[in-house]
Order: sequence, then structure tokens, then C-alpha cells
Amino acid sequence: MKVLGIGNAIVDVICKVEEDFIERNSLTKSTMKLVNENELKKLLVELKIEETVAGGSVANSIVSLSQLGNKVGFIGKISDDELGSKYEEGLYLEKVKYFYSKKKEKVPTGTCLILITPDSERTMVTFLGTAGKINDTDIDTNAIKESEILFLEGYLWDEGEPKKAFDKAISYSNKVAMSLSDLFCVERHKKQFLNLVETKLDITFANEQEIMSLLDARKIEDVIEFSKKIKKLIVITRGEKGALAIKDEKVIECPAKKNLKVIDLTGAGDLFAGGFLDGFIKGKSINESLEKGSEMSSKIIQIIGARLK
Repeated sequence: MKVLGIGNAIVDVICKVEEDFIERNSLTKSTMKLVNENELKKLLVELKIEETVAGGSVANSIVSLSQLGNKVGFIGKISDDELGSKYEEGLYLEKVKYFYSKKKEKVPTGTCLILITPDSERTMVTFLGTAGKINDTDIDTNAIKESEILFLEGYLWDEGEPKKAFDKAISYSNKVAMSLSDLFCVERHKKQFLNLVETKLDITFANEQEIMSLLDARKIEDVIEFSKKIKKLIVITRGEKGALAIKDEKVIECPAKKNLKVIDLTGAGDLFAGGFLDGFIKGKSINESLEKGSEMSSKIIQIIGARLK
């Protein structure tokens, strides 16, 4: 396989909301909040569901890689319930090899409410369910050894069992890429994430806000200086300012696509990573890989949801 992803196997529930819904429920726009099952159910009472689709950050990237013709796989924990079956079926239809055998778990399959406000921003409320209970016995080491790149998500990193799963997966990998996922993730695990970026990861994906927080940087030049020092590939998305990659001493910039009809920013970073990795594994230049990432993210933000049809 070209890329094997390990991430939260979560079913996305997409809903349109007004600005006051975000405020009334003490949510922070454009971020992800973790909730328990009861809190999720309470929010759902008020909502009209637009769409339900198999999701999860790295899974979205892996599906996009499959759609671009790459042989890919995914590991993520689900329960043998209705949402779990829906999740499995979603990957199967996208020709993604799923390296996990579901069984009845104490906790149900994870769910993420994606709340889209009129400005197209998305705010996520996640009940991790059994997805967050991944452990080292869930990791298929043969699948990792037979993959060119292992792709991980910061959302999944947590002390205890998930950390053990990460460590095991990294120890068997040929090359490791990871997305920092979310500003709250970075702030919660800053020391550990910094260690991963400096010592374990070959490629780091982040948006500008996440990488600046990770490094306590004041300006993007501080990030560039750090990246040159550690000599790893760091890929940063910057919204309307486009994207840039730092590799060794080189800084490669790619402008954002113009005149897009933005409907929903869900999955923009996921598909950017998928597009970039597609170029990277096909031996394209960093510049061409950035272009592909930019093309994929510009497509996804013009539709609802995080998967291209």
C-alpha cells in the first residue's frame, strides 16, 4: 500500500445552524469540543440533520487518496452497531482496505456533529465513543510494514491506550506523517506533539494557528527557522494566504485558489493533506504536491461535507 491511515473512526452528522446556537451552547467557533454521550444527545434534540457520512480526519484524507487512484488502507476502532456498519460500508465503497474487525464494544461508535454557520465556518462537537479507546492490540503491524507512509492524526493522540497504539504503529513504520488536527489538541499535548515533530515525524501537516501555538511563535518566520533547524518536511495551510512547505533550507509557497464559492470548510485540511500526499508518493515536486493539496481543498469547500462524491 501507498498510505495507511490510523485515526478516529467517526460518523459525521452534518447540520446547519445559526450563530446564536454556537453562543447558546458555549461552543467556540471553528474548533472541536469533546463531549459525552448525554451532551451529544441534548444538542441533537434541537438540530435538523442535513447528512450523515462516515468521517474522521485521517479517514477523509485516505478516501481522497483512494479517489485519486492510490492503494490505501485505514485502521480505526468502531463497535458492531448501526453506525459502525455504516462506517465500514462507507470505506468499502471508497475502495479503502479496512484493517479492523469490529465487535460489540461497551461504548458505541463515535459521532461528530458538524455545525455549519451561515459564514461557512464549521464547529465540531465530538463524542469519540469507541474510536478513542484504540489500543496497541488494534494495530495491524503487517499492514504498517507493507505501507510506504503511515498517516496519523493529532485528534487520536491521548495518554494511555491511544498513545501506546501510536508508539507501536510508529515503531513499525517506514515513513510517518501526522496532522496536528486542531488548536485545542496542540495546546493539550504541546510537549508531546513537539517531541513527535522533532524526533518521530517525517512530514507534519498543520494550519498556521496550530504550528504557531506548538512553537509559541510570534510570526511565521519563527516557524520557518525552526523547520530548517530540524530538517523535516513541514506543510502549513494558511487560509487565504495559501500554503507553504519547508524542506531542509527551502521554503516553497503556493497561493490559495481564487473566486471560490465557499459553502462549508469541513474537510479542507484533510483533503489538502490527501492531495499533498498524492503528489508526494507519486514523486512529484513539493510545489506540485502543494498545488494538488490546494486543488483538493478548494473542491471540498464548495460542497457540504468532507468527502468528494
